[in-house]
Amino acid sequence: MIRINKHKLSPKDIQKGIPTSLIILMSISAGISVANIYYNQPILMDIASDFKTSESQAGLISMLSQIGYGLGLFFITPLGDKLNKKSLIIGLQALLFIALTFIFFTTSIAQVWLLSIFISLFSVSVQVIMPMTAGMSTINRGKNVGTIFTGILIGILSARVFSGAIAGLLGWRYVYLISAAAVGISTLLLFIYLPDSKSSFSGNYPQLLDSAISQFRKLKFLRHLSYVGMLQFGLFCSFWTTLTFHLSSNPFNYSSSKIGLLGIVAIAGALIAPAMGKTADKEGATKVRLSAISLTIISITIMFFFQNSIAAIILGTFLLDVGAQSLQVTNTALLYKFDESLHSRINTIYMTLFFTGGALGTFIGIMLWEWGGWNFVMFQMFCFSIIILFLLRKEKNRNS
Repeated sequence: MIRINKHKLSPKDIQKGIPTSLIILMSISAGISVANIYYNQPILMDIASDFKTSESQAGLISMLSQIGYGLGLFFITPLGDKLNKKSLIIGLQALLFIALTFIFFTTSIAQVWLLSIFISLFSVSVQVIMPMTAGMSTINRGKNVGTIFTGILIGILSARVFSGAIAGLLGWRYVYLISAAAVGISTLLLFIYLPDSKSSFSGNYPQLLDSAISQFRKLKFLRHLSYVGMLQFGLFCSFWTTLTFHLSSNPFNYSSSKIGLLGIVAIAGALIAPAMGKTADKEGATKVRLSAISLTIISITIMFFFQNSIAAIILGTFLLDVGAQSLQVTNTALLYKFDESLHSRINTIYMTLFFTGGALGTFIGIMLWEWGGWNFVMFQMFCFSIIILFLLRKEKNRNS
C-alpha cells in the first residue's frame, strides 16, 4: 500500500523534493489514464469482427483516439495554468470513468468511434499531471519528469498486453470495463493525496488559448522540439497500428492475445526513460537524442529485411521503443526548462502537435498498409526518421 502524507506540500517541503511515494502515485495514475488511448491497437481485428467492418474502418479508432487526445490537449490542458490543477485532474478522470463505462454497451462501430474520441479527450489528465510534477520539482526535475514519463510509457505499452489478454479471455468490451474500475480507484487516491496547486494566469479562457499559441510563435526552440516530437510519435503510432495487421496475416496469423504480448518487449525499453532524463540533466540532450534516432533507424532496417521473422520483429520492436522513449523523455526534460508559469501552455502546444503527429502517422500508416503492406509502412517510418536526424544534426551544428 502506498503511504503518502495527506497534508499539503509547503514551499519548504517542495525545496526538499517531492516525496517518492507521491511521485509513484502520480506516475501510476498517469499510466492508467493514458493507457486508454492504446487499448484498441491489438484488438482492432476483434472489434472489426464484432461489428463486421473492414480493417480500415477499425483502424480509424486509433486515428480518432489521437485526434481526441489532441483536441483535449489544446482546449483543456491550458486550464492547468488557470485552474487548480488537482480539481482539473479529478474532474477529467471522473469523466473518463463515465466514457469507459459507456463503451462497454456500444452497439455499432460509429458509437465506438465517438466514445474513442471522448475517452482520449478526458485522458489528457496525464498532461496536467506532467507539468504539475515539473512545477513542484525544484531539484531532480529531469529525474521526476522521467519517472512520470516512465509511468506513461509503461501505461502505453502494457495497454497492448492487457487488452490483448483480456480480449482473449473475456472479449474486447471487458478491456474498457476493467479500465473504468482502475481509473475510479486512481481518481479516489489522487483526491485524497494530491496536493492543491494554485495557478498564476488571471486572464479569461480565450486569452489563455491565445497565450498558448503565442508561445509557439515566440519560442523557436519550442517549435523545434515540437517538430521532432511530431515525427517521432508519427512513426511510433504508424508502427503499432499496422503491426496488428502484419502479425494477424500470413505468415504469422497471430491472435490478439499473442499480438498484445509484444507490449512486454516494449515495456523493457520504457524502464530506460528515467535514466535518460537523468542523463539529459547532466550531459545534455542532443547526444542522447542522436543515439535514440540511430537506434530507431537500425530497428526499421531489421524489420524491413527480416519482416517474416518473429525474432527480428521482437528485436526491432525493442530497439524502436528504446529509441522512441529516449528521444521523448529528453525532449520533455528540455520542455520544462522554460518559465514555470508557462508550463501548462507550453506543454499544450508541444503535446497537441505531438499527438497530431501521432494521428497523421496512424492515418498515413493505414493508407500505406492498404496500398503496399509492410514495405510501404517501413518506408514511411524510415523517411520520418531521416527528417528527425536532419533536424537534430541542424540543432547540434547551431549549438556547437
